[in-house]
Amino acid sequence: MLVSLVAAIVAALLYGIAAVLQAIAVRAASHKSAEGASGGVDPGLVMRLLRQWRFVASICLDTLGFVAQLVALQKLPLFAVQAFVASNLAVTAVLASWVIGVTLSWREWAAVLGVVAGVGLLGSSAGAEGAAQVGAVFKLALIVAIGGLAVVGLAAAKLNEPYRTTALGVTAGFGYGVLSIAARVLTGFSPLELARDPAAYAVIAAGIISFMFYATALESGSVTVATAAVVLSETIPPAVIGVIFLGDQTRPGLSVVAWGGFFIAVASAVMLARFGEAHQTEDVARADAVARRQANAGPAAAGLLSWWPVDLQFFDALLGTALPDTTGAS
Repeated sequence: MLVSLVAAIVAALLYGIAAVLQAIAVRAASHKSAEGASGGVDPGLVMRLLRQWRFVASICLDTLGFVAQLVALQKLPLFAVQAFVASNLAVTAVLASWVIGVTLSWREWAAVLGVVAGVGLLGSSAGAEGAAQVGAVFKLALIVAIGGLAVVGLAAAKLNEPYRTTALGVTAGFGYGVLSIAARVLTGFSPLELARDPAAYAVIAAGIISFMFYATALESGSVTVATAAVVLSETIPPAVIGVIFLGDQTRPGLSVVAWGGFFIAVASAVMLARFGEAHQTEDVARADAVARRQANAGPAAAGLLSWWPVDLQFFDALLGTALPDTTGAS
């Protein structure tokens, strides 16, 4: 149980860090302005993202986070794991305030603490996972749900702000929720078992469409708002399905504590989403500024360190000083 709890915390940290890196990478790869990023899903976005080192790093972090999530699902009920994963929003908000420069109010900091407190209560009271054996119909229903989400996401991408970011985030979140459910009901992890299991294909399909819609949401939206929408929609439905269909439960006598922690964490995430909407334009502008900032400024750096994938100005910000601008750019 302890290993699963640690794995759930690690997954939340990795997902939160990846979200900020993806936000910066998407703004750098986007061919659309923050104000005009409607009109559908850009099929070339992923190819351009593959040339962004931040995006590649975020994919690695997401992959490690998913592995940690699978480890957590071995011993913890689905509602507990999803609530821990939801806490990545707090990680995203804090890291965005540090890296991108997003300003968090005292209410948002309180919401961050609420997320931490909620998952802490949940982790201390969650029971063992229920039976994960389900029939083929259940797994095929997951694939059908993914197809429906693909249609909804394509329609959401054509909306204008402020609805576009939220709608895409919710759609991506439902997709990630389906991914979590499918990962939970996998019959095994050997190549032969995965090849025969419809849930394995549901994991792959859900991961692809969810990521694409989430990346599209980040083109025009605040990283906090987009991630909040994802977190909320990927947390509650799987929790309900886990209790109803998979037999998940809390520890004896601690059901009130467990569900109290769950709703505190989710309510705090809602607070972060609402307050994030208030400064969505600021978030996007700051993400754009970081994305467009020239790494390794200066002719010497450009000539000798152009291969180095680290933004020296980021470390400069940590030291509280400013590198001299030798490029002539204003």
